[in-house]
Amino acid sequence: MRRLVSDTLVIAERNLVRLPRAPELLVAFTVQPIMFVLLFRYVFGGAIKSPGYSYADFLIPGIIVQNIAFGGFVTALGLNEDLHKGLIDRFRSLPMARPAVLAGRTLADVVTNSLSATILICTGLLIGFSFHTSFAEAIGGFGLLILFGYAFSWVFAFLGMLVSTPEAANSVGFIAVFPLTFISSAFVPVQSMPEVLRAFAEVNPFTITVDAMRSLWLGAPAHNNVWGAVVWAVAIIAVFAPLAVARYRRAAGQ
Repeated sequence: MRRLVSDTLVIAERNLVRLPRAPELLVAFTVQPIMFVLLFRYVFGGAIKSPGYSYADFLIPGIIVQNIAFGGFVTALGLNEDLHKGLIDRFRSLPMARPAVLAGRTLADVVTNSLSATILICTGLLIGFSFHTSFAEAIGGFGLLILFGYAFSWVFAFLGMLVSTPEAANSVGFIAVFPLTFISSAFVPVQSMPEVLRAFAEVNPFTITVDAMRSLWLGAPAHNNVWGAVVWAVAIIAVFAPLAVARYRRAAGQ
């Protein structure tokens, strides 16, 4: 266990050290989220009705959940690149804990997701968003965000090892996750959707997580959304972490 923790931290550090050397990756965690917030707030905000809230308040929980879910893209691309450039074979030859490669990747996503969420919250405060709940609830919401993002890091880890090129990993991840973020309550109330889409949106994990965030940050009725979001995150990890590990073992020839 001590070796696993130590090796996981080393791999996580290796992934984070790469970021300052790859400015295009930093853009994905800094400039791109700000751009999406400003576009939705000032281009679509006047056309979308958000009963009970200003659109800035309605938007920020949704767009942060979307952005956090896509934070695992770097893991998908990085793992795919490492596999096909032979770095995984190099890791196999070292006296290191085998699960550390995946664990370190997903742990690094926790750091980058925290940075991205913090930037989005600060941007939201500048455009009119404000918290309507206690400090403890706001921190709880931030923790839920990180858990949800961590769950999707395992989804992207699995997808990244399932395809043959980084470009394919990017496309497959986008196709798999992007529709879920829009068929949800992230950007519009689900009541405005056609009946079939609304039925799907109401059970969509993105809707449940976004509604949980609005409960923790805006004081919206909680219902079972907070616990439901935690259950969804844990269930996603429970399904995709073993799938990712099994795929990693097969891809690495273990």
